[in-house]
Amino acid sequence: MFSSTKLAVKYAIFALIATAANIGAQDLAVRAYSGTGAIVASVVVGTGVGLVVKYLLDKRYIFRFRAASVAHDTRTFALYTTMGLATTVIFWGFEFGFHHLFATREMRYLGGVIGLAIGYVSKYYLDKRYVFHTEPS
Repeated sequence: MFSSTKLAVKYAIFALIATAANIGAQDLAVRAYSGTGAIVASVVVGTGVGLVVKYLLDKRYIFRFRAASVAHDTRTFALYTTMGLATTVIFWGFEFGFHHLFATREMRYLGGVIGLAIGYVSKYYLDKRYVFHTEPS
């Protein structure tokens, strides 16, 4: 298998893992709290869980990144998070849009999955260029 194909398959698998972590965390959050703002709170919790899972997988297995120090890793995670802001808008737009249009938990999650898929493709290119770039030798 070509290395770029292997990379794409690994990235897709990791995106699925992070998506499952995100949606799973949302579902747990909504089950734990169903009061005012429960949907928004669950999406924020899921986004945070998905972000950390995806960062850990991407830095190790996709970009083979090794931080020089805790401070370096913290700066890298902050940059990774910043690059994720635009893609989070895509994800949240789809999830909240589906929630508004269909008003069911299943359709909200479907919107979230679609938004995450679009966002992860965009995020790969942002991360490759701005977060985990390597200097030419």
